[in-house]
Amino acid sequence: MVEDVASRLGSTANPSKPNEVQVSRPSDMLAAKAAANLAFTGLLVGLGAVALLVGGIGVVNTMVISVLERRFEIGLRRSQGATRSHIRLQFLSEALLLSGMGGATGAVIGTSVTAVYSALQHWPVAVPLWAVIGGMVTTVIIGGLGGLYPAMRAARLAPTEALAGG
Repeated sequence: MVEDVASRLGSTANPSKPNEVQVSRPSDMLAAKAAANLAFTGLLVGLGAVALLVGGIGVVNTMVISVLERRFEIGLRRSQGATRSHIRLQFLSEALLLSGMGGATGAVIGTSVTAVYSALQHWPVAVPLWAVIGGMVTTVIIGGLGGLYPAMRAARLAPTEALAGG
């Protein structure tokens, strides 16, 4: 039917220049819109993945420096009876807390920016709760994984070595 309509519509809508009338299928425009939405979603997911990677590297870097700067504290705690698992749990907890605070801050900033932009465009604000919670949970998981190495490194320090190095 599209070809039949296209052959008649030009001369009917614009008799003086029927070749200037174009007929397209609505499904073609919907397919193009879906492809653009998919590309945009992929771009945002990629940007989010890079942000999580950078955040994870930041947690690892912060925690490794923390272990190096707190060698004396680690040695003192170990000499007073703290086990390797106590030290590991302390540094892993710090990594989880650091990443959790970063994830919550990012969720608040992201939701706020989305709300402001939506208000400026006169759109309804739509931030799915699952996206906010999912982002925060993912951040804590990545922070925990990033904090494992520094926590294990801190737990391996011998009390005498840590006290002598502090």
